[in-house]
Amino acid sequence: MRNSLIAKATVAVLGAALLAGCSSSSDSTPKAEDTGPVSLTYWAWAPGLDKVVDIWNKKNPNIKVTVKKQASGDDLVTKIITASKAHKAPDLVQAEFQVLPTLVSNDVLADISSEAGSAKSEFAAGVWQQVTLGSDALYAIPQDTGPLMFYYRQDLFKKYGLSVPKTWDDFAATARALKKKDSKKSLTTFSSGDPGLFAGLAQQAGAKWWTTSGDKWNVGIDDAASKKVADFWGGLVKEGAIDNQPMYTPAWNKALNTGTQIAWVSAVWAPGVLTTAAPDTKGKWAMAPLPQWSAGENKTGSWGGSTTGITTDSKHKAAAAKFATWLNTDPEAVAALVKNGGIYPAATTAQTGSALSTAPEFFSNQPTFYTDAAAIAKTTAAGAWGPNVNVAYSAFKDAFGKAAQNKTDFTSALDSMDSTTVADLKKQGFTVG
Repeated sequence: MRNSLIAKATVAVLGAALLAGCSSSSDSTPKAEDTGPVSLTYWAWAPGLDKVVDIWNKKNPNIKVTVKKQASGDDLVTKIITASKAHKAPDLVQAEFQVLPTLVSNDVLADISSEAGSAKSEFAAGVWQQVTLGSDALYAIPQDTGPLMFYYRQDLFKKYGLSVPKTWDDFAATARALKKKDSKKSLTTFSSGDPGLFAGLAQQAGAKWWTTSGDKWNVGIDDAASKKVADFWGGLVKEGAIDNQPMYTPAWNKALNTGTQIAWVSAVWAPGVLTTAAPDTKGKWAMAPLPQWSAGENKTGSWGGSTTGITTDSKHKAAAAKFATWLNTDPEAVAALVKNGGIYPAATTAQTGSALSTAPEFFSNQPTFYTDAAAIAKTTAAGAWGPNVNVAYSAFKDAFGKAAQNKTDFTSALDSMDSTTVADLKKQGFTVG
């Protein structure tokens, strides 16, 4: 999300909506209109949602939901904030995890803890924390998530006598060992165009990029955990142990398809990318847990994922919360989301449900793919987002892009990212501690 038009929010709004856990949603008692025939509008971008909603509408004639397809990312953030300020927002909106603080601080999302708080048991703790923003409030129901994992070419690891790394020290040693065996190959690449991946790696290491204290925001993008991650990847790039080119380019696709790059740190949705990026390697990859910072640890970060939020403008919050909970926890609904939208559900039971009983075709050689993925997803560390993730991500691309290209210090790039984020918060009118 990159959106220079995000409306300014005041500390007063934060105090009421974020820190105290009570947005301008109405009282928690269901209103009369929520028990009678109501119509709800849902702004979303995920493919196939209309087919899932059809299931709901057939079973719930008194609560009709209409999906209004939207652009994703910044466009939707801008549109929903603008609509909310004019009191014309829809009842429900699909929102990525990292934009929730922006929407809350702009008073777009209602606190639905009274209406849907019982859904907590359906999700991993680290996932649920991201929709509560660390408070007693609840601003959305998790829909899909992207736990990080380690993907590698089984055949080439065997050819070069490499072991799947269990720690990041193992990872670095593996990268160096491969270079010694074949200087033309790289274990992986550091991509300065993907701040979401770096954020997930920092999350695994224990980073808390945005936190609150009283009515203040604290920015810790340059905290010790993040610096550890930056130093690690920067060191590998500087010594040439890994590549330093961006992902999702024709050159990157070719490197994967020809085996010039033999591993990839990515999320659970990686099989879909590999299917198109490296079609000649089908059946040659395997997935394993992300390397750990200390032997014996069991944590991962996340890259991607979205939620279903109810707006403060909705006059039918109880009905909307009932639908949002069904959409993201009911077995039939989630199975339809997987089938029609290709998502990886955030609900833990759905991750081992019938919809994911068969491994992705690209990973047919690993029949336990989704069973393994579900175990990894449960270890997702808590995330910490703020109201200007867009600015932080833009700063990452600029600072880390230069550092990766020139093979210079990544820690300095992290410091630049931190200072840019702080300056923007102050410019928006937030109090920064």
